[in-house]
Amino acid sequence: MLKFILLVLAGYGLLVVAVYFLQGRMLYLPNTPGRTLNAAPIDAGMEYEDISIETADGIVLHGWFVGGRSSQVLLFFHGNAGNISHRLESIRQFHDLGLSVLIIDYRGFGQSGGNSSEKGLYQDAEAAWRHLTEDRAYAANDIIIFGRSLGGSVASWLATQHQPRALVVESSFTSVPDVAADLYPWLPVRQLSRFSHATRDYVRDVHSPLLVIHSRDDEIIPFHHGESIFAAANEPRTFLALRGSHNDAFLRDKRVYVEGMQTFLHSLSVPELPAPEL
Repeated sequence: MLKFILLVLAGYGLLVVAVYFLQGRMLYLPNTPGRTLNAAPIDAGMEYEDISIETADGIVLHGWFVGGRSSQVLLFFHGNAGNISHRLESIRQFHDLGLSVLIIDYRGFGQSGGNSSEKGLYQDAEAAWRHLTEDRAYAANDIIIFGRSLGGSVASWLATQHQPRALVVESSFTSVPDVAADLYPWLPVRQLSRFSHATRDYVRDVHSPLLVIHSRDDEIIPFHHGESIFAAANEPRTFLALRGSHNDAFLRDKRVYVEGMQTFLHSLSVPELPAPEL
């Protein structure tokens, strides 16, 4: 019995060590489903520009700029897997609302160089912001920052550094340690975590209008994370509840999603918005 207990403890200890050193590979998943771009906006009927952006630390990022009918642009930060070519349906929804869209792949994702890290992703966000404000001459008040899942933390961090027209946080978590504790309650993840991505903490320092979107059926990031982010935020703030899974709620509950987004944009007095296609 003693040998069995010692073996169990040893195995648990090895697991803890492995989680500590491999957590970056568990959090950032550029190879799931892959780094190859499998489509482009033109395949969805949208004209676009292929762009390269250099970060402050010399990493070259790849992205797309899709022009819209409104003078407003949405800066899109995606989740922790795949690449920009897996977000065409979302880009199409925002484009149909009249918005221009800038979407980038983080370092280590898609055709972007470098390796992923929390600090690196924030540098990527800052580089994308500079591209809009310096290279394309957008005013901060014309930029809506959007982040889905992991991208919610990146978007929220960027909104603490600048004063965008608005911030949209969709299907995001309060922090990496919090969501890890939900997923792995049998591990001391709060003590092990080398990453923060503290969305809830960031929104406390954001003073732009905020829209929090979360699905009640989210099987990866529980609904209470969205509620906690919303509760921590400053006014003006809006909450939009959806139905559907973590990865498809914006499509399965499309009418609620698009109408909710349009209502939020109208509350910002965003001009030139056409009726949504439902």
